[in-house]
Amino acid sequence: MKPGRILIIAGSDSGGGAGIQADIKTVTMLGGHAMTAITALTAQNTLGVQGVHPVPTAMVLAQIESCISDIGVDAVKIGMIGSAQTAAAVAALLAQLDGVPIVFDPVMVATSGSLLADEATVVAFDSLMQVASVITPNVPELEALTGMAIGDIGGLEAAGQALRDRTGAVIFAKGGHLPQQADDDRPLIHDLLIDEDMVADYAVARIETRNSHGTGCTLASAIATGLGGGLSLADAADRAEAFVAAVLAAAPGLGQGHGPMGHALGLTPFYHLLAAVDPTGWDAAALAARYSDHA
Repeated sequence: MKPGRILIIAGSDSGGGAGIQADIKTVTMLGGHAMTAITALTAQNTLGVQGVHPVPTAMVLAQIESCISDIGVDAVKIGMIGSAQTAAAVAALLAQLDGVPIVFDPVMVATSGSLLADEATVVAFDSLMQVASVITPNVPELEALTGMAIGDIGGLEAAGQALRDRTGAVIFAKGGHLPQQADDDRPLIHDLLIDEDMVADYAVARIETRNSHGTGCTLASAIATGLGGGLSLADAADRAEAFVAAVLAAAPGLGQGHGPMGHALGLTPFYHLLAAVDPTGWDAAALAARYSDHA
């Protein structure tokens, strides 16, 4: 069975915690084939973004067309888009795809607080939202896109529904920035999947950690991988939530600021895969001992 072909349109994070790097790791770990169209280069680490260099729009389009014309695409994930011109051009190109789910994570600000989209680019998000199947804003992004203040789950749902009505896309509204809700008996994050005549509340345990760089990229890429692999939207979202929780818990604690998550879940996946096909019967622990000093 061939893996789902997932085209990632996003910026590069030199520190490896978010952006294209987190997307590739997510798609790979969830069984998809990751292809990329890089929209911007960033000099970035766990402390912040030190520099941004947008890729020319023509080159972004060339990357997309190169992947689609040869390998094909089963789902698209859009993250940092680089510029207003690129946003409009990418939207026009993706509008030609027939039946391909498109997941748009409207990235505006990095976890560190650094700006990743100027005002003109945010305005140009409208063109991308019109071609998106699923949009995955967090609370500040949803407030910016709708002009609505969000202070609780009710506000999150109202703003998500307003964006749903405006765009026609399914909205996966991420509630990680909300304060603790009075009705919760333990710390929870409420993410809402908002579709026509349906709202599903994904209430997941809140993991208190500074190592959360790339959560939005990871979630959106995980949903896209599920959709590209033939999962229903509900199953893709459910698996994405479980994956984000797992990689948050497995964060290796790198860097001095908002560290990357542990996309490999603390494992060396090669050992487990090789153990499954090795005719001599190696198990993963034995392979780790064979190739590593830290077995």
